[in-house]
Amino acid sequence: MFSDEYFMREALREARIAFEKDEVPVGAVIVANNRIIARACNLTETLNDVTAHAEMQAITSAASFLGGKYLKECTLYVTLEPCTMCAGALFWAQITRIVYGATDPKRGFSLNPLSPLHPATTLTSGVLEKECAELMSDFFKKKRNASKKINSTTTP
Repeated sequence: MFSDEYFMREALREARIAFEKDEVPVGAVIVANNRIIARACNLTETLNDVTAHAEMQAITSAASFLGGKYLKECTLYVTLEPCTMCAGALFWAQITRIVYGATDPKRGFSLNPLSPLHPATTLTSGVLEKECAELMSDFFKKKRNASKKINSTTTP
């Protein structure tokens, strides 16, 4: 039996792939029967699609693997708290459990006073939170530094 930390490390692996692609570094895996059935990372820039979040990609992949749209008896491990869009999709997929690493104080679903999650879904937060948050922080520092370099070379 693998632990939440084990599967979150796998989600972090996916987030690092996103980071290398210059995507916001969010990674996700979906687990059924203690086995990873879907892996995904953010692809919004690559696909030029605002809905191509890691969770959405993982839901599609897991549903295809299972041959049905419901993810009952499945757990999503994701490095960042899902946004409202992803939480809504997870509601419709009827996922049994969501485990996330870092909170998202600007866009996370928990900002919504009415939980968009399915009432039967259980939630675990803060798994490998520090590592998940650091990856996100490093990404945005890199973006800010690149922006400063561009601005300093174009200013007379």
